[in-house]
Amino acid sequence: MLQIKNLSKKFGSKTVLHNISCEIVSGSIGVFLGSSGTGKSTLLRIIAGLQEGDSGELLLNNHALSVQDVGMVFQHFNLFENLTVIENIIFGLHKGRTQMALSHAEQIAHDLLNRYGLKDFAHKFPDELSGGQKQRLALLRTIAQKPAVICFDEPTSALDPLLKTHVAQTLIELSQSGYIIVIATHDIQLVEQLPCIIFLMRDGAIVQSAVSQDFMAHPENYQEIKKFMYHS
Repeated sequence: MLQIKNLSKKFGSKTVLHNISCEIVSGSIGVFLGSSGTGKSTLLRIIAGLQEGDSGELLLNNHALSVQDVGMVFQHFNLFENLTVIENIIFGLHKGRTQMALSHAEQIAHDLLNRYGLKDFAHKFPDELSGGQKQRLALLRTIAQKPAVICFDEPTSALDPLLKTHVAQTLIELSQSGYIIVIATHDIQLVEQLPCIIFLMRDGAIVQSAVSQDFMAHPENYQEIKKFMYHS
């Protein structure tokens, strides 16, 4: 279980996150939903260890969350453009914090490319891939590190609308594999396709939360989320 307890963050005099508290259990999806500037991307970066909160706690299974526990799939993928597809995966394993033997890293990379349908692109460069393929590569690079938590910042923003259903299915499959999936998005169509916990954010705070199935069945019980989903 990922627990966020009383997390706050300021940039100068501006409060970006205010006393955020929530829980996301293993094998489930938590969606931080909100307009741009609500603090959801900052929250993801703190979870991933890319920034520090000013106060509060981050726990995984009742222990302090470490950067080794979390993988991040960025909105614009952040691939190494000068490395091939397979080299993008190998690099983090062989040269990164794991310092894995090259032969082992290569085997893991080949297995992931085969499993996720990118084996025919192993020796191509990122600029030869479609948006969907780039996202898949970014995901594989993250999965290779074996995190417990995977964060996705606006996972559908750079993709054709036709690919949103595929992205949703991938996220569901990852959660069913036991990962804790954390998403920051304003994409209502994506949220509608996910079994998840919705955390609606506004002005750096969670203003309402709901299990998606409960919200879809009784939206009248969640007026703030309903307003954002259907009247924003």
